[in-house]
Amino acid sequence: MAKTTPAGVGAVHDKHGSPTGSDAPMTHRQIMEALSGLLLGMFVAILSSTIVSNALPEIISDLHGSQSSYTWVVTASLLAMTASTPLWGKLSDLFSKKLLVQIALIVYVAGSVVAGLSQNTGTLIACRVVQGIGVGGLSALAQIIMAAMISPRERGRYSGYLGATFAVATVGGPLLGGVITDTDWLGWRWCFYVGVPFAVIALIVLQKTLKLPVVKRDVKVDWLGAFFITASVTLLLIWVTLAGKNYDWLSWQTYVMVAGSIVLGAIFVYVESKASEPIIPLRLFRNTTITLASAASLFVGIAMFSGTVFFSQYFQLARGKSPTMSGVMTIPMIGGLFLSSTISGLIITKTGRWKSWLVSGGVLLTAGLGLLGTMRYDTPYWHLAIYMALVGLGMGMMMQNLVLATQNQVSPKDLGAASSVVVFFRSLGGAVGVSALGAVLGHRVTDYVKDGITALGPKAAAAAAKGGSGGGIPKLDAMPAPIRTVFESSWGHAVGDVFLYASPCALLAFVITLFIKEVKLSAQAGGTTTAATPSAPTEATPARQGG
Repeated sequence: MAKTTPAGVGAVHDKHGSPTGSDAPMTHRQIMEALSGLLLGMFVAILSSTIVSNALPEIISDLHGSQSSYTWVVTASLLAMTASTPLWGKLSDLFSKKLLVQIALIVYVAGSVVAGLSQNTGTLIACRVVQGIGVGGLSALAQIIMAAMISPRERGRYSGYLGATFAVATVGGPLLGGVITDTDWLGWRWCFYVGVPFAVIALIVLQKTLKLPVVKRDVKVDWLGAFFITASVTLLLIWVTLAGKNYDWLSWQTYVMVAGSIVLGAIFVYVESKASEPIIPLRLFRNTTITLASAASLFVGIAMFSGTVFFSQYFQLARGKSPTMSGVMTIPMIGGLFLSSTISGLIITKTGRWKSWLVSGGVLLTAGLGLLGTMRYDTPYWHLAIYMALVGLGMGMMMQNLVLATQNQVSPKDLGAASSVVVFFRSLGGAVGVSALGAVLGHRVTDYVKDGITALGPKAAAAAAKGGSGGGIPKLDAMPAPIRTVFESSWGHAVGDVFLYASPCALLAFVITLFIKEVKLSAQAGGTTTAATPSAPTEATPARQGG
């Protein structure tokens, strides 16, 4: 039998043992060409999740929406992305990964185009769901395709590119959205259109450069399992999104929805235990590394999204900056994430060791969020820049390497499912974290404003009412100086509280990584044969990737 080379997957050898045809292992140049399309697709997909944050007030106003619509435009995309991730991962184990990533791009483009044409909030929310499904596919498949092309030992350097792309798209989205919103001849609809041409280019590049083996497997997709995990996650996210706004956290609605989510989750586990090709193979969790990496990813997701969602509100409402400048001021976090994900990836490739980066990332992320918890509206910016850089450095060291540790533990046939599990838990943590911490932010702002206005006296209360705060986004420019200071101070203090509450999540992620056993990275692409894993070797026969 021909020996698989470390440099590629599914190579076909002639009688002399040399790779032949287009099935030969991919060179560095071929990998970079394929990654260019993959990273471009992922960039525009992640960008769509964050670019609307600074444009939402104008969008909702133009479409005559309510505060509830405002919330759902954000949540609908996160919910769809989280719920669809495991299904995309499992489909990648059964069908062509190249075809699936192209389908995900097409889904994203379709959702974006129609979202930009929306004439009401109902249509926009539905389109955000479609966008979220596409983003879920791209987020999971980017990790999976990289694992299929590149061995774990070599994957570190390329994972750095993935982390850097994620960083720029996640934190740069609000900046670009602010610029588009502030530019009169563009308008908010271009927040949805701007990524479409890049997605089309990514489609073309992937078609020409991505060559992967297709595993032919005559099995049925576990649609029943997909339904129950989607239903369970959806109900949980709806509860977190509406709790504290439409009903109290402790109420009959909470008890019903949480109980319903648990019951649906239990049914999902039962269905998966009986399915021949489960969406999430339960046997994966017999592997301690996969279980711990998934748990750590959940808490990293909470910490990570809190660092990217609430800065926009802080800089605009606590420091009076424009949408564009609020994006510019988060550059230290982008730089930290970019540097740490790139440098750690290069060093991991040279050494094959990754655990020290996970542990160090946990320390930096916890420290950064804890320090951000001390910030107020008048905190010197250079202090904030250091704190943001620490958060970025920590995220860059943890985010991709948790996926890498998981991929190093499974056989090729479970690569997609295992990778998507880690991404799923990260997305779930982000969705729950944004909703829960957003509710905390609203309550804390209200309390601080009441205390500040009360301290100023009855005249201040009347002036604040004229300022149009009304529980929504305050119009700071219309307020007298003392009242404006109260509101800016309240928002600054409240956002600081959000980071303080997020820091224990980063601490938990750090503690969990201490218990992950380091297994030296495999030199075989598409999975590992050296690490202990409960997964059985696949009997599927690789076939040449069709165009």
